[in-house]
Amino acid sequence: MTTTIDTSSRLGERLDITDLDLAASFAERPLDPDALRCLRYMHDIESHTVCYLRDLLVTDAHADPAITTFLTMWNYEEHWHGDALARVLASHGELAGPARVRRVRAAARGRSRFRPLAFLLGSAAVPDMTAVALTWGAVNEWTTQAGYARLATRAAHPMLATLLQRIMRQEGRHVAFYTTEAKRRLEESATARRVTRLALRRFWSPVGSGVRPNEEVAFMVRYLFGGSDGEAAAARIDRNIDRLPGLGGLSLVTQARDRLAA
Repeated sequence: MTTTIDTSSRLGERLDITDLDLAASFAERPLDPDALRCLRYMHDIESHTVCYLRDLLVTDAHADPAITTFLTMWNYEEHWHGDALARVLASHGELAGPARVRRVRAAARGRSRFRPLAFLLGSAAVPDMTAVALTWGAVNEWTTQAGYARLATRAAHPMLATLLQRIMRQEGRHVAFYTTEAKRRLEESATARRVTRLALRRFWSPVGSGVRPNEEVAFMVRYLFGGSDGEAAAARIDRNIDRLPGLGGLSLVTQARDRLAA
């Protein structure tokens, strides 16, 4: 754990895109409509990270300095991921950045208003709420990482691929922290394993559910995880989940894919 935290503290930084002429590249070769639609979704979710952070910090996770150190760097890096994706949207004449973020948050306000209370009460009632949150985070980071890789392949745009590869390198550190911490806590507690398995099986849904409309969630799943390559990507994520203590056989991502990509 110490190594993971030290790495996050030492390497955490603003995403460097100073050498990328995004505007010129996308003006010369715009993304196709489906890739652009998917990118909108990713921009909106990256820019919503601070709201997810708000929810986590009302749980017992706020008392662990290792977790709060990581979350500080995680939120900072995710902000700049959203900023970079906003530049791509803007180069296509799309609403992007603060104006778009305000609109997305306003649309999700009704659904998200009571999330902090739910997390607070959950933390009071469930002794292993932090294990649930970290495992949930691991699953979401795996799907995000896979989603970026799939978008790079499907869009087949050299500049977008370069940008996404840089984002994915930082996302890799996020994956490492969530996975390491989730595994440790699940190994230590049979209760954590039972509660986490139950929570994931009953309540997990793809990243962005509840923030973006259901039709956009379904589109994103079809676009990124449809077809045989998407099916294989979903299966790889499920195998990663299977390796966490007590979570074998859930098939979370495959089941979501089958339900939404039909």
